[in-house]
Amino acid sequence: MKIAVMTDSTAYIPEDVRKEHNIHLVPLSVVFGEESYREEIDITTEEFYEKMRNAKELPTTSQPSIGVVTEKLEELAKEYDAVVSIHLSSGISGTYQAVVSAGEMVDSIKVYAYDSELSCMAQGFYTIEAAEMAKAGKSVEEILARLDEMKQSMRAYFMVDDLTNLHKGGRLSGAQALVGGLLQIKPVLHFVDKKIVPFEKIRTRKKAIQRIFGMLEEDAAKGKNLRVVFIHGNDEPSAKELQEKFLEKYPETETYISYFGPVIGTHLGEGALGICWYEK
Repeated sequence: MKIAVMTDSTAYIPEDVRKEHNIHLVPLSVVFGEESYREEIDITTEEFYEKMRNAKELPTTSQPSIGVVTEKLEELAKEYDAVVSIHLSSGISGTYQAVVSAGEMVDSIKVYAYDSELSCMAQGFYTIEAAEMAKAGKSVEEILARLDEMKQSMRAYFMVDDLTNLHKGGRLSGAQALVGGLLQIKPVLHFVDKKIVPFEKIRTRKKAIQRIFGMLEEDAAKGKNLRVVFIHGNDEPSAKELQEKFLEKYPETETYISYFGPVIGTHLGEGALGICWYEK
């Protein structure tokens, strides 16, 4: 069976890595007023943050339509028998469900949609691993079993400078946003049951970053073989600084730098930072 691997644009896998692993993509969009831009296609991350800085209103985001997904699946069906399609958490987007629905409409290819239950390069890790396994000739069942195994050790934490965007976009409850804003708290956030919730309330940006970094170090100190990514919202120097600090102590660890692109950046805002890791 020839297996394709697909994800959506919120995995923020660098283009060269996508090409190397033959990863297929369906884009989500960010909308400024009347103008809609497909992530990774119509707008770069740098252009997005500049636009957001000058926008009078917060942009909105939209998932790919079932029509767009159906088209992509029909295109893949010309070459593949099945597709493992890995998507951002169904708790914050309807993308996963759109792929499930499109898969039911296309008979020419078997579609196995997978809910990563989070987003960004954490979702990218699942996708890269699935692509490596597909290339090695593993079956769909073996790939899905490995993704479930990864889910057991996958950890992802992030902090935002301002909770306003998450609150306005309906991705964090009003009470949580209000309390955070009033006290100038920089909460450490994570995904629980597919939704974004506070992990711990911390007063300063520096302490929030230290807390996340400390949890990563705790796991690394146990001698686990980790794959780690440092993720930034238009603040690459901060992500690189954390990467360098970590590699000083754990030089053998496989690490990456990634970013919060337009769709996730709409909700997290500029200056957000996150770290994600799992056991290889």
